[in-house]
Parts: sequence; C-alpha cells; structure tokens
Amino acid sequence: GGCGVLISHGGSFLSLVLFLIYLGGMLVVFAYSAALAAEPFPESWGDRSVLGYVVVYLVGVVLTMIFFCEGWYEGSWMVIDTFKEFTMLRGDISGVAMMYSSGGGVLVICAWVLLLTLFVVLELTRGLSRGSLRAV
Repeated sequence: GGCGVLISHGGSFLSLVLFLIYLGGMLVVFAYSAALAAEPFPESWGDRSVLGYVVVYLVGVVLTMIFFCEGWYEGSWMVIDTFKEFTMLRGDISGVAMMYSSGGGVLVICAWVLLLTLFVVLELTRGLSRGSLRAV
C-alpha cells in the first residue's frame, strides 16, 4: 500500500525504508505469536494489571504526540519532483535529511522503542529459566 504510493511518486529510498519497517513489524508479531502459543496461562486484556499498562501506554503516546508533533513537518509537505527545474537532490533524500534534523528526537525515541521491543520479544520467547537478561 504505502510503499507503492511512495514509489509511484518517485520516493524509492523511503519506500525501501517503509518496507523494512513492515518486515520488522511482521517479525515482531511472529515472535510474539510464537511466545503466546507457548505460554500456558497468558494474561488477557481484561486483567487489571494489563488494563493499567494499556492506559499508561496510551497516555504516554498522546503526550509524546502533543510534544513532538507541533508542526515540524509543515515546511516540507510536497510531492516529489513537483518543481520542474534541475536540482542536485531528490525529494526523498531531503526527506531523510529532514528526518535527521528536525525529527531527530522522534528518531531517537523510535530507536529506543525498537530496542525495548527487542528485549520484550526475547523475554517472551525465553523458555523455562533461560532468559536473555538472566544473571550469569
């Protein structure tokens, strides 16, 4: 879906990044599903502890969106190759530069969340007493 739209507008690099994010998400879902199938007594959405975690997570997401999404993207919202003049940089490359400059904080948060997700998946798939974070 989104990769095809980006490729049709000339954004080959960002569509590749989006495709890799999709693949990583599918890998996390597969690992979580395998861990859930191996768990004999999983906690459900109806438990109070799980509901508390969901509420704290949603409040954190909303506060992060309010803090970071206050208009850092307004100056660069255009279709690639809109201008017919000769330029040295393509639109997707300037989008990557925008991601590292103005969106640097969000990029750091995304990297931290992916690292945290990795540890969560490793702990979920640990088996009996062989965790990834166990004391040696």
